[in-house]
Amino acid sequence: MTTAMGAWTAALTMCAGVAAWLLTRRDHASRRLRKLLPPHAAQPPATPRRQRLVETARGRLRPEWWCVAAGAVVALLGESVVPLALGVAGVPLAAGVRRARAARRERERREVAVIALLGEVGAEVRAGRQPGDALRLTLHDPVDAGVGTGAARSAVLAATRFGGDVPGALRSAAREPGAEGLLGLAACWRVAVDRGAGLAAGLERLEAALRSERDQRADLRAQLAGARSTAVMLAALPLLGLLMGSALGAQPLRVLLHTGPGLACLAVGGVLEGVGVWWALRIVRGAEER
Repeated sequence: MTTAMGAWTAALTMCAGVAAWLLTRRDHASRRLRKLLPPHAAQPPATPRRQRLVETARGRLRPEWWCVAAGAVVALLGESVVPLALGVAGVPLAAGVRRARAARRERERREVAVIALLGEVGAEVRAGRQPGDALRLTLHDPVDAGVGTGAARSAVLAATRFGGDVPGALRSAAREPGAEGLLGLAACWRVAVDRGAGLAAGLERLEAALRSERDQRADLRAQLAGARSTAVMLAALPLLGLLMGSALGAQPLRVLLHTGPGLACLAVGGVLEGVGVWWALRIVRGAEER
């Protein structure tokens, strides 16, 4: 028992050391940057040390590392290394979920930017500007106008400035997630150049279609939010059962972590829980995509 507690103390000390290193690393970098800056350079307003430490911790410690913290707490309560191992194994899964959520937000932001780009280009064309000048003026906005990364944006700007293949540059920029609406802009551009059709009218109809599609998708996501919340709530019911058992004095953690049948139930229940959550969220995600 003493050896196990010593191992736990050493592990917690190591985690605390890593956290302290992460918190102080950015402070060392900022001090080196201040040494490189000239004395007359503008200095940011001073912030309290505690607030700076909190901001540094938020920037360094990703949300998925809470899985390790939760696993360590349960491991200390249950006096077993199994919860800590499960917490470490859950870090890549939580990181994947976080990256997928960030990618979805970036896709939605780019969709909104493309719709705004169509509206601004159409307004400039209706005001009397040439299509190339209108697109170039819109892309020179300091806010990202939905043309993706810097390389794609530079290609479109170069095509409009030097008379290049603007539809081809727009199709290349439309390969990024969320920028598919630029394919419609490329088609309208080619029709307007080849046949002399009105570009402003085509952009107006394209903007209305993309905005309607975005609104329908948002409405569907709102309708499916209840199903997603129900699936997550049902997945959390076993944790509620463990808490109730602990409150009644049944010691469910000791049964699950220190007995053969308990470990078997934990393994089977964890697999079934994961498969159930994945299947329910897959159904919801499939409905959103359709």
